Amino acid sequence: MAETYDLIVLGSGPGGYVAAIRAAQLGMKTAIVERENLGGICLNWGCIPTKALLRSAEIFHYMQHAKDYGLAAEKISADLEAVVKRSRGVAKQLNQGVTHLMKKNKITVHMGTGKLTGKGKLSVTDKDGKANELTAKNIILATGARARDLPNLPADGKRVWTYRHAMTPAEMPGKLLVIGSGAIGIEFASFYNDMGADVTVVEMMDRIVPVEDADVSAFLEKSLTKQGMKIKTSAKIDKIEAGASGVKASISGKDGKAETTEFSHVIVAIGILPNTEDLGLKELGVKVNDRGFLETGPDCKTNVDGLYAIGDIIAPPWLAHKASHEGVIAVEAIAGNHPHAMDPRNIPGCTYCHPQIASVGLTEAKAKEAGYEVKVGSFPFIGNGKAIALGEAEGFIKTVFDGKTGELLGAHMIGAEVTELIQGYTIGKTLETTEAELMETVFPHPTLSEMMHESVLGAYGKALHI
Repeated sequence: MAETYDLIVLGSGPGGYVAAIRAAQLGMKTAIVERENLGGICLNWGCIPTKALLRSAEIFHYMQHAKDYGLAAEKISADLEAVVKRSRGVAKQLNQGVTHLMKKNKITVHMGTGKLTGKGKLSVTDKDGKANELTAKNIILATGARARDLPNLPADGKRVWTYRHAMTPAEMPGKLLVIGSGAIGIEFASFYNDMGADVTVVEMMDRIVPVEDADVSAFLEKSLTKQGMKIKTSAKIDKIEAGASGVKASISGKDGKAETTEFSHVIVAIGILPNTEDLGLKELGVKVNDRGFLETGPDCKTNVDGLYAIGDIIAPPWLAHKASHEGVIAVEAIAGNHPHAMDPRNIPGCTYCHPQIASVGLTEAKAKEAGYEVKVGSFPFIGNGKAIALGEAEGFIKTVFDGKTGELLGAHMIGAEVTELIQGYTIGKTLETTEAELMETVFPHPTLSEMMHESVLGAYGKALHI
């Protein structure tokens, strides 16, 4: 006999487990299916453990610059094994936290690989090969994504790494090549650079972190270069070979000339592939685009009745917080509560390199392309008292407004702790705030957040401290 539920969630990442919790809160009998670890990639191999690594690198950086703060620190060294151990401990703690939340909300957990076998039907095969049949009126797919390999050199965990290998390295890279300068690539480049590796970043686009505002990209490249990193933009890998002792890569630069360089290791961060194979989608007639991502409506519903999809298997941006929000939207839709559709322009993005990057909404270039008459304000960290006191006077905050209506179109930041500041602008965009409300808001002193106020004032020629 098949076990019957009101809702089955396939995948327990930040989208899946949040969806399961909200369903349980609404009184649904809920099951969640996971083939590896509760919490999914984000909690176990992504967002959280990488931040633990980056925190260790940040502290190591500060220790090396103790003299700048009137302090003395001698014989400073880094123990990579201990740094990784701490990171894995953080991941384990959060995995246990999700396990507790499942029990607390009376959600049934099925460990195994799930596959749709019909409308409202899911078969779960455990590690011993035993299949368990589940049925539900509604199913949410939250199976996430995995790293994309180089076409001619798949990651082996020895010399060629994906993010998972880079999180648990057997050894410290001496000379590291990072292919791709999106958030994942730049975060690992920043981590290993701070830990002492000789790092080269190769990006095929004309600038690093290409989804960010052009001014942010330019500032980051200058900062990372100053830190000793080598940045190659408008570049491509012509040939790459891995051997027992390293990796040999032929790289063409902007001028088209190829140069062959040897590296100890390479991290491949060239995008993701959705985990949609062997789910039974084709048999059910689920619509999938040419890149393998599922097509959904504003309520996250697929073209198949009772089947929903969230997170990294549907439209970008592919971010954990977007997946969590989509999980709630899908469950509220199932419950008949008519949830608001999510506006992708109001989803913040964060990159935890050194210096940090955070943004929300349209870049200046995208706003102009969309036909807006823009007003742009920018304020540097060097003009902020708290930033100077922290010894973190590198960076800026930029705001983009519609010159006709005063609507906040976008905000872009680079510098210390900007990932904690961006939510102020995100709330403002969600509430459809104009420049008037932001100007009239009282910001506390001394804080980094005062730069947000100054940036807004600057867009209208009213900045006070520059």
